Amino acid sequence: MSSKVHLDELGEFLKARRAELSPRTVGLPDTGAPRRVPGLRRDEVAQLAAISTDYYTRLEQGRIQASAPVLATLVRVLHLDDDQHDYLFELAGKDDAQPRRRAAQKVRPQLRRLLDELTATPAIVLGRHMDILAWNSLAAALVADFSGIPEKKRNYVRLLFTDPAMRTLYPDWETIARTCVAQLRMEAAKCPGDPRLAALVGELSVVDDHFRQWWAAHHVAALRVGTKTLRHPLAGDLTLDWDSLTCTTDPEQQLVVWTAEPGSTSHEGLRFLASWAADPHEPASDAAA
Repeated sequence: MSSKVHLDELGEFLKARRAELSPRTVGLPDTGAPRRVPGLRRDEVAQLAAISTDYYTRLEQGRIQASAPVLATLVRVLHLDDDQHDYLFELAGKDDAQPRRRAAQKVRPQLRRLLDELTATPAIVLGRHMDILAWNSLAAALVADFSGIPEKKRNYVRLLFTDPAMRTLYPDWETIARTCVAQLRMEAAKCPGDPRLAALVGELSVVDDHFRQWWAAHHVAALRVGTKTLRHPLAGDLTLDWDSLTCTTDPEQQLVVWTAEPGSTSHEGLRFLASWAADPHEPASDAAA
């Protein structure tokens, strides 16, 4: 698509957004007199944005490109939400250099219901920067008791580097950890300057030399599919395939599931672990018999 088409679309988008606002909404006096256009006039938007009416008119007509600071001002003036903000900057071909404080993520209700239905399959929901948003009982039995970790510290990468049990659970811990750092690098590109990510990277760089070296290497990897070998204290050695499914209503949430080949030793191990997770007070030796 040509830049001219993008500029035309940007102008139409701005026009549509100002038509949705009233003078009273943005703090301008409303005399009650009939208005020739719905919503705000161009000169009113220009006044609120502290730019000339001619400049704003040419912007709506697709004749000029706006700078990132002007776009940021228009986001505020036109009361755009986060999705509209991103769309405006995308049409303009600009990057927003100012990191925005984003609301804390909560697991989507449909993902929560799906987790509850997956009684024979370990599954977790990962959010931004691989935060652990939710899990089912089998995932807790397989990996860790996530409920015992403070919510602000429930992060898969942090768990890998700060919980000694993870190095026992994953015989090939170094490969798993390297891959997670590369996946975190990929996540970081989606929102550069995110203060929560900076805090996480800073924390792990201090406590673990491996993390600091691998982060500095700038390797990247997407969270898609793979195979992991686990040495579980109750279920024994397990070779599990994992897959990630992106939530369509919030692409920053991914459902990660672990499965095993039916009839395999690992599949039987998962079945045993599911039985134990359903009744953790049952002696492990009796359940495995």
